[in-house]
Amino acid sequence: MDLFELTRALVDIESITNNERQVGDYLFERLSALGTCYKGHLERMEAARGRDNIFACWGEPEVTLSTHMDTVPPFFPSREDDEFIWGRGACDAKGIIAAMVGAAERLLAGGTRNFGLLFVVGEERNSAGAKAAAQNPRGSRFLVDGEPTGNRLAVASKGALRYEIVAQGKLAHSAYPELGHSAIHVLLDVLREIQNIPLPEDPLLGASTLNIGTIAGGRAPNVLADHAQAEIMFRLSGDPAPIRAAVTAASAGRAEAREVLYTPAVRLSGLNGLPTTVAAFTTDIPAFGDSWGKAFLIGPGNIHMAHTAEERVARRDLADAVDIYARMVRQLLAKGSTSA
Repeated sequence: MDLFELTRALVDIESITNNERQVGDYLFERLSALGTCYKGHLERMEAARGRDNIFACWGEPEVTLSTHMDTVPPFFPSREDDEFIWGRGACDAKGIIAAMVGAAERLLAGGTRNFGLLFVVGEERNSAGAKAAAQNPRGSRFLVDGEPTGNRLAVASKGALRYEIVAQGKLAHSAYPELGHSAIHVLLDVLREIQNIPLPEDPLLGASTLNIGTIAGGRAPNVLADHAQAEIMFRLSGDPAPIRAAVTAASAGRAEAREVLYTPAVRLSGLNGLPTTVAAFTTDIPAFGDSWGKAFLIGPGNIHMAHTAEERVARRDLADAVDIYARMVRQLLAKGSTSA
């Protein structure tokens, strides 16, 4: 199966977060053949109940290529034209998986060993797979994390701070609002105040941002809502402390602010010969810490297409990524042996 066929095959397996089993099984089978041919090691690494990371290596894995198997909803299958492969996960991150597998095949055919592939679950929600892998390292000294960066090395990426904001109300007939109070009205007031929080900026990463991602609540248009809830996410370019304090103040006495996830912003390194960029999104890298080695962030595709109905990746970018990943593994293996 060639690079583009593999990308489409992966895209056509629905793997929305928490439902990665089928794509993991497919990759395990696909990598089994590669492991048999080149005498590698292949394993499932349990990340959560019923959800496994997939890890393969050949020799001692000093360099690990890694990305995630899960996608955001909604699922839609692949299609292609002369320039692009389309579909959910095409650039985030099924095409990246295919490029990493293609790089592994090329490296092995050329006699390169001492590297691995790690495909994880849960990146789109809470980095469950990366957190589990961090507790089970394999001696890797360098981690190349794949996300859509236009095949440029990201020298920094923003962090994330996610909350659930929950408001309670009292049921009443909407013709007599004085007999109750609406949780939705309370929630909207809190969210309006949160929208007005001054957000920090960073010279490299730019401004922090806020997204109100979901709102739910109420029972009927003629009933005052007794419950309402929103999920919000800040993309952080700096210290989360002022934002945490402001969210607490905006919610005080009116709603409960439950912090669900915090991922810090990170600074990363470049590598000779590769152009650089800055990523406004969050990755698995903070969840890995240094357990799998010094981290680099790079992958094919445009992040602007990820999470959209127009998700796609250029065929040329995928082919270039195979070259880039193979070259990075060789460079990092040489760098590791020099510094040893």
